[in-house]
Amino acid sequence: MNGAHALMSTLTANGVDVCFANPGTSEMHFVAALDDTEGMRCVLGLFEGTVTGAADGYARMTGRPAVTLLHLGPGMANGLSNLHNALRAQSPIVNVIGDHATYHRHLDAPLTSDIEGAARPFSHWVRTTPDADSVAADTAAAVRESLRRPGRIASLILPADAAWNELAGPVSIPDAGMPDAAPADELAVDAAARLLAQATSPALVLGPGATLDEPLRAAGKIAAATGCALLTPTMTARITRGAGRVPVRRIPYVVEDAQKFLSGFDLLVMVGAKAPVSFFAYPERPSLLYPRDAQIIDLARADQDLGGALEALVDALGAAGQEAAVAPAATPATPTGELTIAKLGALIGAALPENAIVVDESITSGRTLVAETEGAAPHDWLVGTGGSIGYAMPCAVGAAVACPDRKVVVLESDGSAMYQPQALWTAAREQLDMVVLIFANRRYNILHGEMRNVGVPEFGAKARALLDIDNPAIDFVSLAASLGVPATAVSTADELAAALGRAMAERGPALIEVRL
Repeated sequence: MNGAHALMSTLTANGVDVCFANPGTSEMHFVAALDDTEGMRCVLGLFEGTVTGAADGYARMTGRPAVTLLHLGPGMANGLSNLHNALRAQSPIVNVIGDHATYHRHLDAPLTSDIEGAARPFSHWVRTTPDADSVAADTAAAVRESLRRPGRIASLILPADAAWNELAGPVSIPDAGMPDAAPADELAVDAAARLLAQATSPALVLGPGATLDEPLRAAGKIAAATGCALLTPTMTARITRGAGRVPVRRIPYVVEDAQKFLSGFDLLVMVGAKAPVSFFAYPERPSLLYPRDAQIIDLARADQDLGGALEALVDALGAAGQEAAVAPAATPATPTGELTIAKLGALIGAALPENAIVVDESITSGRTLVAETEGAAPHDWLVGTGGSIGYAMPCAVGAAVACPDRKVVVLESDGSAMYQPQALWTAAREQLDMVVLIFANRRYNILHGEMRNVGVPEFGAKARALLDIDNPAIDFVSLAASLGVPATAVSTADELAAALGRAMAERGPALIEVRL
């Protein structure tokens, strides 16, 4: 057995059975080992951002890591933007990054780079394996580190000779185990119960891991007992929502809207979340979004058992018998006529099938979508967490691989779509059941707003040329077709309703260009 076989055997023995890959020469022995490895599904991405984004989407839906296979430092660098998003989403991922053979590295060949140095800002754990006999133990360590609460990025760098060399003796496949979550702090639970009872207008702010169905049920009981609001940060990895689910309100993105939204709260109880701050700094505007006189306390840190902390708070409040309020079923009427941004939410809410997975990177076009879909059929809603755009289609690829029995719906802006269009090819190749809506307003609309936010309300042709993408206009129908995905364009509400109906009824990938 060589090191490459030891890697694959250790991964599959520890439950890592999906590999999103874009390999190169240094990883060829790992690729060869895949032929001899039962139980490992391999998915090719034509760009490393698709690979890392897919691993993020897979982790969000399963709570388990996939492995990525990346080629040296530049290959990893191509995937870093979506690793940043995955890190902020608290997604467990194991990166395997090939490197030059140990005896070749000092020659400074063209693809030589400081892989460890580049990986550290986007990883919680980084290690370079020295030899083939260390591969199994290091791989198990990487899996174990990825599973530490709340979910971590582990990057394992494997020199080529560690892959092709034979092991000195028989391999023993280590068990990565499942690290325990830190339990809830009794003093924090007691303090939260006391302050919630005293506050005039309290809120729970629920971070990633606390916006899934079971913790939301516990949070709903707390809300019923205390009258507290249930909030979540603007950028949240995954929310279970729709009819019959406990609703949670996202804090608005725009500074003034967020300040107004939070202005009435005198107590914010953080559950695996951080106190709300603005996404960027702006001249003469505050960075802190919550009232200065509001009290901020932690019920639980992100690395603690958030569900257990909420259940403990239910007990401390004597709220076990309370009934959590849930969203009533409310399918909106399907709009007709002219297609406007205001009609998008109702059109999508009416079309969502039960148990859909919505991956949202709609930016400015999607700000009405959340309210209109609250009473739609039960679904999951995934949002970009790190602010690095181009996450949605790769993330949807991973979600579709993780949940092949569920329809994945991508809400994508046209500017963001051009960061990772290669994901469409992977969707076509794997015949993933995902529908991609491209909201085509032909410009980086959010940047028009950001220019005004930084104090430049009027700007000229040179600045506009950097903010608009209408010259030439991008033909997403032709682009999708060239990558193997059936596509259509719509420009009225009736056309969009019909296209959504067809796409939801059929399996496989489809793209709808929504011309606004």
